[in-house]
Amino acid sequence: SGKEQKMMTFLCSYIKQLPGNISVSKDKFGNLYVIKGEAETYPCLVSHIDQVSHCNHSKDFKAVETREVIFGYSPKHKRFENLGADDKNGVFICLECLKRYDPMKVVFFREEETGCRGSSEAVMSFFDDVRFVIQPDRKGNSDLITNIGYSDLCSEGFMEAIEPEKWGYMEENGLMTDILTLKEKGLEVSCLNVSCGYYNAHTDEEITVKKDLMKSLLFVEHIIEDCTNTYPHTQSDPYFSPYEFEDEIYDILNNDPTLTPEDLYEMYSTDFPHLRPDDYERICRDYRMLWKEYEEYKLINGSGYENEKILS
Repeated sequence: SGKEQKMMTFLCSYIKQLPGNISVSKDKFGNLYVIKGEAETYPCLVSHIDQVSHCNHSKDFKAVETREVIFGYSPKHKRFENLGADDKNGVFICLECLKRYDPMKVVFFREEETGCRGSSEAVMSFFDDVRFVIQPDRKGNSDLITNIGYSDLCSEGFMEAIEPEKWGYMEENGLMTDILTLKEKGLEVSCLNVSCGYYNAHTDEEITVKKDLMKSLLFVEHIIEDCTNTYPHTQSDPYFSPYEFEDEIYDILNNDPTLTPEDLYEMYSTDFPHLRPDDYERICRDYRMLWKEYEEYKLINGSGYENEKILS
């Protein structure tokens, strides 16, 4: 995060090669704004182009694509390395839709992972004529983020129009990301964050499941094609509970128990903006206490079947 220049150069070069009437501009912070076509209203997608990881990438890092998944790998060191699918998967969806649809608006934000710094500097007039804003920036394959910190992001009318259940998506409460920052800056249309097929974000075990990424793309395309009205929405005051996302932290520790409170704060402070360093200390302490008790229970009781009769 904060070192997005190569990615920005790639995006500018790629977009200039696309057909259609496309304009590209940057704001003072370096966020990239793209408009394709001319219309009274536009569908709008956003994504972020930065990433964070637990260790530095090797010079020979490469993305390896198999039939089902994509992962990061260093041939020299023979180790997996962070893929950056959070949020390169979102960038992919934005570019695919930019190629296919006219009219279209897209924004690529810098430095989301370090406190949504890019979207905090967004030029809000860009969104004056958008119908809705979708951000593909959620793990998994079925989450539709309609609330963040008990702050709703979209209208009931928008939810009825997109019919998420038909596409295999369910409403969930999500983490801090660019669309919440835009809402806090006064965005008055419905917003969503949608699962886009990445797993184990910010770790060297991060992968993209290709069918889940394509599922997300098809869902976003459905919204662009079928939701042609503008869907107004005004944000209520956000509220964060200090205990709201502890299960998410437990899941992260289950995936990598070696992470320290300092690691968690450095890697996930923007995902959980309401958690302080001492909250991470407490969560790690509680997690390891519970884990120790579980290991002691297994040691004493074994599999739990020794007192049961074996049926034959």
